[in-house]
Amino acid sequence: MRTHYPRTPHLPWSPGVGRDDVRAAAGLEGLAGREVVVTEKLDGENTTLYADGLHARSLDSGHHPSRAWVKGLQGRIGAGIPAGWRVCGENLYARHSLPYEDLDSWFYGFSVWDGDQCLDWDRTVPFLRGLGVPSPRVLWRGVFDERALRRLRLDTTRQEGYVVRTVGGFARADFGRCVAKWVRGGHVQTDTHWMYAQVVPNGLGPQAPLWGVRSGAEPDVAGLSAALGVRAGADIAAGTEIGSEAGAGAEAGAAAAAAAATVAEVGEVTARIDGLGRTGEARLAGVLAAMLRRVPRARLAARLAAGPAGMPLARRVADLVGLYPSLQRPFPDAERRAGLVRMAVAADLGVLHALAGATAGDPGARECVEWSALCAEEAGLLGADPLGSLRAGLREALAGLGPEAADRCWAEAREAFARGGISTPQEAVAATWRWRDAGFPRLVQLCGPSGSGKSTFARSLPGVSAYVSLDDLRSARGSRADQRANADVLREGLDRLDTALAAGGTVVWDATSLTEQQRGLAGSVARRRDALVTQVVVLVEEAELLRRNAVRAHPVPAPVLTGQLHRFSPPYPGQAHRTWYMGAGGSVEDTAGILDSQGGPGTAGGEF
Repeated sequence: MRTHYPRTPHLPWSPGVGRDDVRAAAGLEGLAGREVVVTEKLDGENTTLYADGLHARSLDSGHHPSRAWVKGLQGRIGAGIPAGWRVCGENLYARHSLPYEDLDSWFYGFSVWDGDQCLDWDRTVPFLRGLGVPSPRVLWRGVFDERALRRLRLDTTRQEGYVVRTVGGFARADFGRCVAKWVRGGHVQTDTHWMYAQVVPNGLGPQAPLWGVRSGAEPDVAGLSAALGVRAGADIAAGTEIGSEAGAGAEAGAAAAAAAATVAEVGEVTARIDGLGRTGEARLAGVLAAMLRRVPRARLAARLAAGPAGMPLARRVADLVGLYPSLQRPFPDAERRAGLVRMAVAADLGVLHALAGATAGDPGARECVEWSALCAEEAGLLGADPLGSLRAGLREALAGLGPEAADRCWAEAREAFARGGISTPQEAVAATWRWRDAGFPRLVQLCGPSGSGKSTFARSLPGVSAYVSLDDLRSARGSRADQRANADVLREGLDRLDTALAAGGTVVWDATSLTEQQRGLAGSVARRRDALVTQVVVLVEEAELLRRNAVRAHPVPAPVLTGQLHRFSPPYPGQAHRTWYMGAGGSVEDTAGILDSQGGPGTAGGEF
């Protein structure tokens, strides 16, 4: 059933109220005392998308050249809109009164409806992102405060206004009480209505190629390269540093051939991902992994995290790049299911097999990938979220449990599922009773090169009962830089770690822990003491590390830092009970292994 979008009432202080406009009640009772989100109001055409079509505000809206692009978008994402649902947003293809030059897309979604019920904001944004649709910029969020909203200052030469809505969902009948807008005065500033004027497209910004891939468009490799600040030519194909001038003097023909090969691989991987029905972030991660697969994983993660991709996407792309070659090699069948489950904790197995299959270089590798995919399909692991029902059931059963106990139960349930010991949420609940009282010690294990900010972050954590730093132990022996007694220092550090974990509480292990072997030394002590292990992975670009090292009180010799960067192999999700990812800013920007996935990135740092 088609449903027109309701008219949004103006806030009492909105200067753009027209004679026919609806005004919100002076008291704003529907907003008072409730958490609201304020988003930028965009100057476009109100448009509603369904699984099987679309319309503008008028249900019988006909053809207009400005609607051709959004019709194509609906054709790509319609299959992801459930029956009875609709996505409401702004078609920004044609310039109206305000010119836009840096849009992420020509369509922004601002609400999602299940019949007559509007979804809450915190479900709306992830749902839209999963379709590949951006949402308007958030200007303010908090408990409704008229004074705070009146203080908002907009550039009315570039911004039409703002919209206030409750963060919580609401019924259509309550729309006029839960949504209101502020519009600039004289917002229509053209002599001719835009529908009767020549169509002038608004400008797209550098992020548009990323959103295009999310929404199912054919990847624009050159545009993606520009958006991320990388080159898809010889430097990527050769695995040299991203963003460097390496390879600049290579033969033009070789560079063109490398770029063409990259484009061809991206096209093949994209076709396989589309066959799985993946959209949104999963599709984009797979495409970027195909494009950047020859770049060293740690370097790739740090570079992408520092740019517009952000930490969550960066580490997922890097994990795909690091894991796909293992599918192209033989693996013992007796251990295959457990290995695939553990891999599914770290990456989307469907996308991972698409990447591995498209890039397999010989018949033996292709056979390994095909056999692995058959086993994964038989085990029910090729879906977008194969462990989702297990997580949801455990989360519901453990509601109210503290985050550390909940995360430990989730980690133990994942491993029991991998071993075949459990298969249902009910069995997971029964199998995790011993960790619910949180009566176990905690280990926070830092992982990253020198100068990445590990110690600064760890020393700010609340509730730490013991701090074991290998640098401090070297200093106590006479010199922080003296590496000759490393074996004795490590032995002393592990002894101290064991003693501290035996006493209970939270213990920080401050060392670079660059490789799986190095991490395993402290990890074995943690297992012996039945500790919850949280790995803090720090991803900082090489240039920033070198800059920081130059001004440190105890700088690391440049060859040592270079060696660390070459050896650094960040842990994958699931190799510890939970993982926090930190960037150059010194805060947690993404998490893995958290049972309450609604908590979101950045919340983990206070979970002591």
